[in-house]
Amino acid sequence: MIQNRISNILKDVTNILLPISCFGCNARLYRGEVFLCTSCRHQLPLTEYNFNEENAVDRIFYGRINIKKANSFLFFTEIGIVKNLIHFLKYKNQESIGQFLGDWYGQILKEQGHLTKIDFVIPVPLHRKKLRQRGYNQVALFAKQIAFHINANYTDDILIKTANTKTQTKKNRLSRWHDNRSLYEIKNKQILKNKNILLLDDVITTGATMEICANTFKDIEGITIYISSMAVVPKA
Repeated sequence: MIQNRISNILKDVTNILLPISCFGCNARLYRGEVFLCTSCRHQLPLTEYNFNEENAVDRIFYGRINIKKANSFLFFTEIGIVKNLIHFLKYKNQESIGQFLGDWYGQILKEQGHLTKIDFVIPVPLHRKKLRQRGYNQVALFAKQIAFHINANYTDDILIKTANTKTQTKKNRLSRWHDNRSLYEIKNKQILKNKNILLLDDVITTGATMEICANTFKDIEGITIYISSMAVVPKA
C-alpha cells in the first residue's frame, strides 16, 4: 500500500516536471490517462462495426478478394485524433499506442464473440529494411493484443514482404496492384491449410494493400480470411 502511494506520488511529480501530453489535443495527462485525455478518448470515432453484420469495410472489398468478413476499429480523417495517434505510432517511436488500441479493440471483439474460431492473427508485414529503420512493425502490438483477447495465435513469420517499396497511398488501386503483385510471399503454407486467419493493418484507405496480401493466400486449401485494421478512411 505504502509502495503504491509512493509510486503514484513519484508519477505525479514526474508529470509536473516533465508533462506528458495528450496525443489528441496536447493537454496534460493526469493519473490514469494513457496517450489520450478523457475528453479525447470519448471523442474517438469508433466505427461500431462488427464481424456479424455487413458494413462499409466489407463493401470496399466486394468483387475484389475472397474474404469471409472485414471490419475496422476507428474512422480515419485527415484532421483529428485518430490521425494524430497513427502518426505518433508510426513516426514518433510511440509503439505502445498499438498495444493501447489493440487492447481496447481486442476487448470489444471478445465481447462481440464473432471471432472465436480464429487460428492465426497476422499483421501486414514491413520489409526488413523498413523494419530496421523504424525498429518495429507498427501493427505488431495491436495484433498481439487482439490475438490475446480472442485466444488466437499471433504470428509474424508467415506473411513476408519481399520488396522494399515507398508509400503509394496516392496511386490508384489498379496501378498499385500491377506494381506490387509479388510484394508478399508466404512461408510454411501447409500450416495454414483449413485455418481461419485474421489479417490486420493500420489504416485501410483504398484496400489495395489488404487486397494484395489476401490474394497471396488464395491458393491455400480451405483457408478462411478475415480482415480488420486500426482505422478506415470513410467513403464520402
